[in-house]
Amino acid sequence: MKINKLIFSLVLAIPFVIPGKINGQTVAGDSSINNATLDQCIQYALKNQPAVKQALIDEEIGERDIKSALSGWLPQINGNANLNHNLKQQVSVFPVDGVPTNVTIGTKNTSLISVQANQNILNAGLIQASKTAKFFRQQFKQNTENNEITTVVDVSKAFYDILTSREQLNITDENIARLQKQLKDAFAQYEGGLVDKTDYKRAQISLSNSQADKKRITELLKYKYAYLKQLIGYPVTADFMINANNTSMENEILLDTTQQLNYQNRVEYRQLATQRELQRINTNYNKLAYLPTLSAFINYGENYLNDNFRNLYDTNYPSSVGGLTLSIPIFQGTKRTQEIRKAQLQEKRADLDLIQAKNSIYSQTEAAMASYKANLNDWKTSRQNVTLSQEVYNTIKVQYDEGIKSYLELMTAETDLRTTQINYLNALYSLLSSKLDVQQALGTITIQQ
Repeated sequence: MKINKLIFSLVLAIPFVIPGKINGQTVAGDSSINNATLDQCIQYALKNQPAVKQALIDEEIGERDIKSALSGWLPQINGNANLNHNLKQQVSVFPVDGVPTNVTIGTKNTSLISVQANQNILNAGLIQASKTAKFFRQQFKQNTENNEITTVVDVSKAFYDILTSREQLNITDENIARLQKQLKDAFAQYEGGLVDKTDYKRAQISLSNSQADKKRITELLKYKYAYLKQLIGYPVTADFMINANNTSMENEILLDTTQQLNYQNRVEYRQLATQRELQRINTNYNKLAYLPTLSAFINYGENYLNDNFRNLYDTNYPSSVGGLTLSIPIFQGTKRTQEIRKAQLQEKRADLDLIQAKNSIYSQTEAAMASYKANLNDWKTSRQNVTLSQEVYNTIKVQYDEGIKSYLELMTAETDLRTTQINYLNALYSLLSSKLDVQQALGTITIQQ
């Protein structure tokens, strides 16, 4: 009978157990990405990057701190209990019929069980906690935003860096294919007695150099993938590839260079402004320290008195009292005055921090904008050079095949073509990086974007 009940219970549990496993597998599948776009990498990083997670945890910790500080406005209830055995009872002298007489006071055993409730009515510290709660929440959110923006910029640059290296690898493969054909042709011409062995030896040297370049780029590409994994918080042992091409990079290069700088767009400036508000509230708090502290209380206690310990809790003598407690700070040396002056100086220092931040942001923006414009010009020049070097190579290749040009001239044209292609990719990466720097300096990078 017990076995039947057990089987029946397991059958009923199956619908609840299996969906849990399915959901768990789904979540695990969603936690990994492959053949990822830039947007997918960024979204993954914002969910899994340790620094972003830590910032979100800091938000939760800050919320707990705020609620802990504001809990002082709620009634504070405490219970107390004590048990005393008077080894030597107190003796007082009372006049009896005009004669001083020693009288023992109290009982040998006493016990008190009490409960007291306190309610703050006026308290400078709690007033400050109420006023600062909004700004502390704002400060933690700004810290999270700052981490997220930094993550977006770092992930984007690392993504573009990988894409640049992949394109360099493609160019190197094309170059190797050309050099292999040239080596084959040069060797055939040498065997035919048309040229000496210098041409095919040069082709062999160039081919070896290109193959070495491919090895170097391939190894560096492994590191760059590992670095991107680190930035987005991706499992180091999981497979990971990106999905993009050179065209997608070119589509992201344009930027409106006429945008006006708005300091409020920079989260770093807003963080300093928040700190300035907190400092202002702190100054007011030091002024509020002159206010009295007022609280209400009520308590209830049960008193037990008996000379015989065994019978101590037989009889109860309850008591209760309620009232107000007012504490007025009259003189504390010059501490309050010094604290106020110190807070005022800290306010002035916070004002200077804002001024310094404005100057720094302006300088960063100008530097980033100048770099972007210069890199844009370099990219345009590199693009034109790629077209020209391709035309020159094609022309010289035809002339070499016809015996008009020497092999050295062909190698020079091939080297120029490869150099301009690599320069173009480097210029494109520098342009995209400087664009991100401009957006970060202007404060136009948002998580929604």
